[in-house]
This record gives sequence, structure tokens and C-alpha cells, in this order.
Amino acid sequence: MNATKAAAQSADTTVYGVIVAISFCHLLNDMMQSLLPAIYPNLKTELGLSFSQIGLVTLVYQMTASILQPLVGLYADKHPTPNALPGGTLFSLAGLLLLSAAHSYGLLLVGAALLGMGSSVFHPESSRVARMAAGGRHGLAQSMFQVGGNAGSALGPLAAAIVVMHWGQSSLAFFAMLALLSCAILWNVGQWYRHQGLARLSLSVAGKRAAPPLPRKKALGGIAILLALIFSKYVYLASLTSYFTFYLIHRFGVSVQVAQLHLFVFLGAVAVGTIAGGPLGDRFGRKHVIWFSILGALPFTLLLPHASLFWTGPLTVMIGLILASAFPAIVVFAQELVPGKIGMISGLFFGFSFGMGGIGAAVLGEVADRSGIDMVYAVCAFLPAIGLLAVFLPNPTERKI
Repeated sequence: MNATKAAAQSADTTVYGVIVAISFCHLLNDMMQSLLPAIYPNLKTELGLSFSQIGLVTLVYQMTASILQPLVGLYADKHPTPNALPGGTLFSLAGLLLLSAAHSYGLLLVGAALLGMGSSVFHPESSRVARMAAGGRHGLAQSMFQVGGNAGSALGPLAAAIVVMHWGQSSLAFFAMLALLSCAILWNVGQWYRHQGLARLSLSVAGKRAAPPLPRKKALGGIAILLALIFSKYVYLASLTSYFTFYLIHRFGVSVQVAQLHLFVFLGAVAVGTIAGGPLGDRFGRKHVIWFSILGALPFTLLLPHASLFWTGPLTVMIGLILASAFPAIVVFAQELVPGKIGMISGLFFGFSFGMGGIGAAVLGEVADRSGIDMVYAVCAFLPAIGLLAVFLPNPTERKI
């Protein structure tokens, strides 16, 4: 009762300590996850993999995460499980330890699947925690949470270029130890979740339900449009995260280390775009941010296949900045369309983004094998045009800070 009363008095207060903690764990989680695509050039050489086989590794990882995430989120909505946060990191620990010693394609696939399972537990539950701690600044909280993941994804290739390139595949075992640090932090977050966060979330959901809801058909239509936008965003991002290093090496003849640094710069731009997208949505309306962040990348994606090495860097930076600003606004917009289903919606959108990234990587791997790596970026250049669908999004009442 005391915890509930305290939560009622502070429900509108943003708990930055919890958001920073969950964002830092997101950094550690996604840094560990991003080591897999970062070492693709090594694995391709050592195991003699084709682009199709590399795409299948990404598919296994992404699909394992995407299929489980909505189920984890739905279960958490009905049966909150604070200990799932630290427990989920153990899958990532096991996955990286296996990948550090995987010298066959089968073990590589199993390691990728374990990494996916780690993400499937972490993302929906940690997104719920960000919502609990937001205190009304939901876009800001989602941006802070997600930028941790994007920063981790950017650090992964840099860590691979510095550590894995010098000490080899076995050095992944060192990064697996980061899962233990994450586990310790998430244990403390889980205690806050149990004693304060659940009460805050209940008050927030009760307030949303008191407002007139959108008609079910319009809400589901909005969710479908948002998922289409996630498709365009994450298939395009898969073309860069999985194959950009190969593209740079093939077209411009740069070294693996230089290609990894270009990927690091792109992922850094994604992190900056993510931190900007949520607060801009809080201030100017999420629909406007979604519209611009998807469709606004189109001129730059159309130019990229024809750019020199000098202009390739600035173009990918602009693409990363603009595309990345969409996701925090999309997640919060979807949560407002379906109040009371925070875990399910978070799991659905994180899971769908992982799934689309995996399917996109697999299909684009086939395109690269059949028609060359240049064709991947010629085809993907038109994907942001799907952003035109944003004009059909409904207009739920924006809740001001």
C-alpha cells in the first residue's frame, strides 16, 4: 500500500536513474549482439561462407528474437516478471561463449539463436521499464532507452575492428563477460520495477483508459501502417548493417578495418537520430516526426548507389540520422493506440523490426549472390518511399508534458 501511495504522488516524475541504467544495459546488450554481423568478414573467410549463408545466420538470429518478443511482452502484461531482466542476459552470455568457439556452420547458427533469445527477453521488458520511469515524457524515455542500444550497435563494429581483428574469434568470450555486469545492474532495476514501477505503470494506464479510446478498426489500421513503416526502415538498415562493409571493400577497395570504421560512423549517426526522435515527437507530435523520418531519407538513399567514397560517408550519416528518429516515435505512437498492452506492443514492434531485418538480410544476401553487392543498394534505395503511408495514420490525442 505504501509503495502504491508513493507511486501515486510521483507518477508524473521522470526517474532518470532507472532510464539511464536500462539504457546502459541496452548498450551492453546490443554491443554484444552487434559483434555477430561485425565479424561476418572473418567468418566468411574462415568458414568459407557464401552471402546466402551469412544472410541465413542473420535470419536465425533475428527470427529467434522476433518470434519470441511479442509472446514475452504479452506474458509480462498479464504476469509481470522483474527477474526476467537479469535472467535474459544469460542467453546472450551463452551465445557469445558458443560463438567464440564455433568452428562449424551448425554451431554458428546455434550461437546466433541464443543471442536472439537474449534479445527476445530483454527488449519488451526493458521497454516497459522505460515507460514506467517516463513520468509522462514517453518519447524522451524511449529515445534514451533506444539510444543505448544504438550506441552499443555502433560500438560493436569498433570493438571488432580493435579486438576481434587482432585476437580472433575466441576474443568474443571476453565480451561475453559484459553480460555479467548487465545482469547485476538489471537485478537492481528489477527491484525498482517490483516495488515502484508496477504501481506507476498502473496509474498511467488507468489515465489512458479514462480518455475516449480510438475505434478498434482505426487503431488496428494505425498499427498496420506503423508495421509497414518498420518494414521499410529495417530492411534498409539491414542492407547497411549486414553488407555495407562488403560493399565498401568491393566498390572502393578499402581494407576491412576502414570498412568497419565507416560502419561505426553510420551506426553512430543512428544513435544520434534516435536520441532526437523521441523528444521531437513529444514536442511537435509523433505523426510529423514519423512522416519526416521515413520519407525524408529518400533523396539520400537514391543518391547513395551513385556516390564516390568521399560522399558515401556523409550520405550514410544523413540516412542514419533521419531514419533512426522514427523508431521512438513509432513505438510510443503504437503504445498510445493500444493502452494497457505496453509489453505486447513493445515486443511486437521490437520483434517485428528484428524479423524484418533478418528476412531482409536473407533476401538481400540472395540478391548479392545472384546480381552483385551493388544491386542491393540500387534496389533498397526506393524503400523509404513507403513512408508515404504515414499520411493515413490516425490522430490520437497527444498528451502534453
